[in-house]
Amino acid sequence: MQRRTTLIGATVLLAGLGLTACSGGGGGGGDALTAKGPITIWYSNNESEVAWGKAAVEAWNADHPDEQVKGQEIPAGKSSEEVIGAAITAGNAPCLVYNTAPSAVGQFQKQGGLVDLSSFDDGADYVEERSGDLAEQYQDADGKYYQLPWKSNPVMIFYNKDLFTQAGLDAEAPALSTYDDFLATSKTLVDAGVSDYAIHPAPTSEFFQTQFDFMPLYAAATGGTGLVEDGKATFADDEGETVAGFWRDLYDQGLAGQEQYTGDSFADGEAAMSIVGPWAVNVYSDVNWGAVPVPTEDGTPADETYTFSDAKNVGMYTACENQGTAWEFLKFTTSEEQDRALLETTGQMPIRTDLATTYADYFEANPAYALFGDQAARTIEVPSGPNTVAELQALRDAWSKSVIFGEGDVDQALGDAATKVDELAAQG
Repeated sequence: MQRRTTLIGATVLLAGLGLTACSGGGGGGGDALTAKGPITIWYSNNESEVAWGKAAVEAWNADHPDEQVKGQEIPAGKSSEEVIGAAITAGNAPCLVYNTAPSAVGQFQKQGGLVDLSSFDDGADYVEERSGDLAEQYQDADGKYYQLPWKSNPVMIFYNKDLFTQAGLDAEAPALSTYDDFLATSKTLVDAGVSDYAIHPAPTSEFFQTQFDFMPLYAAATGGTGLVEDGKATFADDEGETVAGFWRDLYDQGLAGQEQYTGDSFADGEAAMSIVGPWAVNVYSDVNWGAVPVPTEDGTPADETYTFSDAKNVGMYTACENQGTAWEFLKFTTSEEQDRALLETTGQMPIRTDLATTYADYFEANPAYALFGDQAARTIEVPSGPNTVAELQALRDAWSKSVIFGEGDVDQALGDAATKVDELAAQG
């Protein structure tokens, strides 16, 4: 899946950054906080976000002749994180990057590359008024905001209605809400020969892959518990063990693939289901798909089910000389009007309170996105802090060995991973 590859290379990069990082942590930029003038921003290089970014810059520039914004696609590299990290080191990062991964924020902060948005007089208030309770997940350990929660792609189960029908299943009301139902439906699909696998999340070892198998189901099982809370790993609990056991059953029964698929397993019909976000609505326009929340052990109602956010946020970088303009532009681009433009142009969910009601007319006109608009209010994020990547990698290594490939005891593997994560969290 293309959206999942944006972090490839980040493990090596973020580990390496620790060798050269200054001890800073960013913060306000003194006089720069109020300085006004031209700024440069980077936005993602996917077509829809480029269109949104160009339109937003044009609208701002028309009314701000003395504070012109130069917008450009983030430069090419192995990952966005590698490019941003290198720019921080070189001291030539742009003022704003509209493609900042939450998993990288702690390291960028440690590197001294990020401005604390709470340094602005209205900084914390603006973030919290826009994003509500979800904003808390994006604070650092001291309650400061080194990222503005911007947009999410809450992940759900996409399923191929045609394959379900071919297997004799109800394609309009599929039995997928409980683990037992999901397993039974998966077995029916594979036994009917309509697809090689029921579902085929990437079985590779990158730290971020856990965000598309374990994390969504753990969020749902716990009603929104993160992987690390109050400095301690949570996931080696009863719920985490049950989630891992469910996935282990899928792999043991040959219902999920243990080898990497080189194409798009869902688009190609190699798998009948996938865990994806609203970006997939356009990507899978040739597939007759349906969407449901991720399963839980007993079947949580859709309007109570949590999942993983798959968010991308906005960071302000300390190399910016005119942070006053950057802050005003950041508020402009995350206003109710611009969030509507983002939603309409990209189909991605702005991280703001009452999303579904604020843009009720959009969701009524675009029912394919309505489920995601509702789901966006119930998401969890990756752990915060400078060791996020290492923490996620520790969990992924344990998951790959014990769950995907069935080596050793799953509960023991989660416990050992939790011990490593506790040690890493304590170093933050």
